[in-house]
Amino acid sequence: MGAALRRIQLGSALSAFGLGFTVPYLYVYVAQVRDLGAGTAGVVLAVFAMAALAVLPFTGRTIDRRGPLPVLIVASGTAAVGACALGLSDGVTSAVLSAAVLGAGTAVMQPALATMLVRCSSSATRTRAFAMQFFLQNLGLGIGGLVGGQLVDVERPSSFTVLFLVEAAMFVVLGVVAATVRMPRAPSLADTALADGTAPKAGLRVLLSHRAMVQLCVLGFVIFFACYGQFESGLAAYGTEAAGIDPSTLGIALAANTAVIVAAQFVVLRLVERRSRSRVIAWVGLIWAFAWIVAGYAGLGNGSQTMATAAMISTYALFGLGEAMLSPTVAPLVADLAPEAMVGQYNSAFALVKQLALAVGPAVGGPMGAALHGPYIVTFVLFSLGITVLALRLGRQLTPVQDRPSLAAVPSRVVAVSLPDSEPATAPTAVR
Repeated sequence: MGAALRRIQLGSALSAFGLGFTVPYLYVYVAQVRDLGAGTAGVVLAVFAMAALAVLPFTGRTIDRRGPLPVLIVASGTAAVGACALGLSDGVTSAVLSAAVLGAGTAVMQPALATMLVRCSSSATRTRAFAMQFFLQNLGLGIGGLVGGQLVDVERPSSFTVLFLVEAAMFVVLGVVAATVRMPRAPSLADTALADGTAPKAGLRVLLSHRAMVQLCVLGFVIFFACYGQFESGLAAYGTEAAGIDPSTLGIALAANTAVIVAAQFVVLRLVERRSRSRVIAWVGLIWAFAWIVAGYAGLGNGSQTMATAAMISTYALFGLGEAMLSPTVAPLVADLAPEAMVGQYNSAFALVKQLALAVGPAVGGPMGAALHGPYIVTFVLFSLGITVLALRLGRQLTPVQDRPSLAAVPSRVVAVSLPDSEPATAPTAVR
């Protein structure tokens, strides 16, 4: 990696480390530590998600016009203010407003970071750049959660305030590190003028007319709905209600998920980076379908409690394997589909789809996982198989290089021969 890319990855990992301090404890903090009740905690979590939906539609065009670097610096500063305010909030109004600021800031950071990765990488290195980012973010979240868990004390609100101040400090560090990055000049719409001298069209209409990108957004919604949108809602409710596992086991299951990602990321990368992206995603759908079947055995089978617990932990681990396969495929594909002057808008649109799935997923999966155990498993087995079908259909819309970047032509090594003006020029000889 170049110096710019290394700094971006460092800042991204540190911000994830800060998020890990607070994300697992946000509900407990609002509902119990500040004694604002479960209802307020639910509102705070909803506002956190809704803030992202409010700002992301405007983020992409701003990134493409102003550049991802200033957008990231403003977003990290905004997130730092929101984290500080939330750590000091002791009332409903202040908690809700702080969550809105924090949610908006962290949401804008995602497409800004993704666009910076695109600008600082080539099509040949992009797959590994996004895989590295995913690896470091999960590692940062896991370590942050472990360290934060050692600091919190429900009886001492000040211990939670420390967590939010650490999170804010990491956002500030991200902004400072990003400010030192020298970004290559990105092409603008003015630079990509058409043959008749007019600027090419851009905006939502162009994106919606791009069939491959629309199909990728639909696929992305199903991916995030069927996996990430269930981790802390439907699957957790199903595990405790149907499988009867202890709530503390959910922490072990999430740790297993992170451990698989960290351990398998680069092994998986070697296996998938020279293969068809659409087929890799299709395999993820099959792996996740099997994961849901294993979860079904945990809750609906007749095995012992030990077997049910092992099955639920295995379910989370299988999801982690699928995530490790998706990180070097989906995000780089968004970048490769985007026109040069619309990378920010494409990244923001995909981030918006992700947020929609994360908002709808818990609302649908939570009640089903708690009460409709059989239908819940069947529904998400079908959604996982839908990932496979949608991925194969998407493959038909991609060019061979978009689907398999390793097919991109490698510049041939040519020996340049300098000839006298009087001699006829001959074709250069390629070195074999």
